[in-house]
Amino acid sequence: MPKKARILHLHSTFDHGGKEDRAVRLMNAMGKRADHVVVSAVPGALGARKAIAKSVSVDFPDDFPSLSGRPGLGRYYKLAQAMKPFDLVLTYNWGAMDAVMAHTLFAGHFKLPQLVHHEDGFNADEAHGLKRSRNWFRMIALGRTNALVVPSRRLESIAYNEWSQPSSRVHRIPNGIDVKAYAKRPGARAIPGLVKEKHDLVIGTLAGLRPVKNLPLLVRVVSRSKHRDRLKLVIVGDGPEKDKIKAEAEKQGIADRLIMPGFLSNPERYVGLFDIFALTSDSEQFPISLVEAMAAGKPALATNVGDVRSIVAEPNQHFLSDAGDEKGLAVALDQMLDDSSLRAEIGAANMARAREDYDRAEMIARYGEVYNRASGRSLLPVNV
Repeated sequence: MPKKARILHLHSTFDHGGKEDRAVRLMNAMGKRADHVVVSAVPGALGARKAIAKSVSVDFPDDFPSLSGRPGLGRYYKLAQAMKPFDLVLTYNWGAMDAVMAHTLFAGHFKLPQLVHHEDGFNADEAHGLKRSRNWFRMIALGRTNALVVPSRRLESIAYNEWSQPSSRVHRIPNGIDVKAYAKRPGARAIPGLVKEKHDLVIGTLAGLRPVKNLPLLVRVVSRSKHRDRLKLVIVGDGPEKDKIKAEAEKQGIADRLIMPGFLSNPERYVGLFDIFALTSDSEQFPISLVEAMAAGKPALATNVGDVRSIVAEPNQHFLSDAGDEKGLAVALDQMLDDSSLRAEIGAANMARAREDYDRAEMIARYGEVYNRASGRSLLPVNV
């Protein structure tokens, strides 16, 4: 039996989110082919570890050199040296970019394994425009990477035009899910705290409770609806904005309509309880929560950010608003709430789109092509 590959994952954070959930899906798909080591730039931010299959070998060392700190050759030397024992290095987002720079500077000196970088989007500090200094840093740091993987067309364009990456290095792989699992009817009590009465309509979202998600905006949009007395707003997720969201609900007089159960695993078990999925982020690229809602046959109220317009089915494109447009979102929400047949029509179109374009097997095969080539190992199946 071939010796298992050793894979090093260097994350900006490993708390629950789209990129983390995808990384876990890929780790689980590798099964016993690899041993994994996971490091987070944010100490203790390891919430996604709970979703890793018990059969997968994974370690979370607390003595790995810090991924954050002042740039410097000495620090980069130590980071590069720590990559030596592995067969493949996988880095994720800006929070791991120092490690990418360390690899580029010292790969030859230490004979380091190949590195694949993943870029999934930007935090609030770059939501409205990329920082020139970071663009320069990324351009240099990515200079010796084996591959750069992005999920969205916008990020692909940025990689070419802002970071000067060659087409041979850039791979756009849309996020995928087990679409068929979302077609099952959810249990009525699948979301703690949600009791859905006969005439209730549920507006729901899944998100890390961070500023870039702009969830207080969603609270205000729901509060403006002429249907507000029938609405329940469900926000699934954890994060630093929890108290701010609750305070906004109190201010808008809908605290009794807000349900915040925290993070819930296995979204296929409960997303079907939503009548409308909502996404009010200031910045996104390829939000996997949107694809999950589509697979469950739900219409989406969303900001027109990242690849959202191209992700949703054509009938849903008419219900997108600019980031921060509270009035536009409120109007679109009431249009959906006014017409149950419209919601059903959009939901059916979204489900068909998800099944056609966003199946997990295709995503795994595409990642398999990248990882297998970079490592020289058979880590993932490439035949769909």
